[in-house]
Amino acid sequence: MAWAIQLTNCSRGIRNAWHFYYALNLVIKVVCGGFCIALLTP
Repeated sequence: MAWAIQLTNCSRGIRNAWHFYYALNLVIKVVCGGFCIALLTP
């Protein structure tokens, strides 16, 4: 049953990577949004 443990570890890594990508995307949107607002403000 070692392959089942390996598969679980693999999917956990994929899920963590997805959360990391989602959080990074959110941070980029917030930073870009703030930057664009700063540029538009006279």
